Amino acid sequence: MKDTYQSITKASPEVLFKDRNSKFFGYAFPIKTEEEANQHLEELRSKHHKARHWCYAWQIGKEDFQYRANDDGEPSNSAGMPIYGQIQSFDVTNILIVVVRYFGGVKLGVGGLINAYKTAAQMALEESDILKRTIDEIFVIKFDYPEMNKVMQVIKKNNLNVIDQKLEIDCKIFIAVRKKDAEDIYSKFDNTYKVEISKLDD
Repeated sequence: MKDTYQSITKASPEVLFKDRNSKFFGYAFPIKTEEEANQHLEELRSKHHKARHWCYAWQIGKEDFQYRANDDGEPSNSAGMPIYGQIQSFDVTNILIVVVRYFGGVKLGVGGLINAYKTAAQMALEESDILKRTIDEIFVIKFDYPEMNKVMQVIKKNNLNVIDQKLEIDCKIFIAVRKKDAEDIYSKFDNTYKVEISKLDD
């Protein structure tokens, strides 16, 4: 079971690829929603308002992926898909890659365009910090105060990640558990007297 994914930690530095006087500026951004992608695109359109094309691809999700590739006026599949190919090649998600083109007066042909967009996307990814993360499931553990000791013992023994807690008369502790360990951890709490555990949906 695959329970890890890769993403970038912050926006990449701007990279530049040149071919026959055309300039291709490449950028990679970490995103979680399509709205964030659109926001970055708007910013780049105003930054490079004299450019000819703003081609991009993004992918969102940890297990079920959503993606989009856009040629923005370039010949079909000569820009967006080569950029998306690099997202797949580097095995990253929750990412937007934009390549901004300034036309240099010489047509590059479809092969030249594919190479230019692919290379600018690859350069942006090579300049990015790519981090592997685990796919976690979130559980809430409910219990009364006297059971606190028992619960904390299980948490400590299994080195669990507590992400939030509400400790009042009735207590709630929220934990993040790596997907491959989720079933095991669930049964540990489920078999603990007077302790309830339930999974939180994303």
